[in-house]
Amino acid sequence: MNTLQKGSVRTIIFKDKETWVGVALEFNIVETGDDPREVLFMLDEAIRGYVESARKSKIRTTNILNQIADIEYENLWKNLESKKPVKSPYEVYSFGKTVLA
Repeated sequence: MNTLQKGSVRTIIFKDKETWVGVALEFNIVETGDDPREVLFMLDEAIRGYVESARKSKIRTTNILNQIADIEYENLWKNLESKKPVKSPYEVYSFGKTVLA
């Protein structure tokens, strides 16, 4: 469970047709672009801004830091995490967890 002091967010960068997509699952942030490195940078900046805004607003609830991700992204995460060969329509650039400090 993420709090204003600590936690982590799962991220996936993948190609959907001609567009690279970056997703921060727990925050429901989605960034798109033409290059996976650009999308990774934009997603990182969006995550930092999101957490900083939450901290500045001193919101007492952690709901905004622990959202329910779109089922398509959850399923993609589960498939990637399982390391089982699963047929996917997406080319995955990266996936992992970003620690919130």
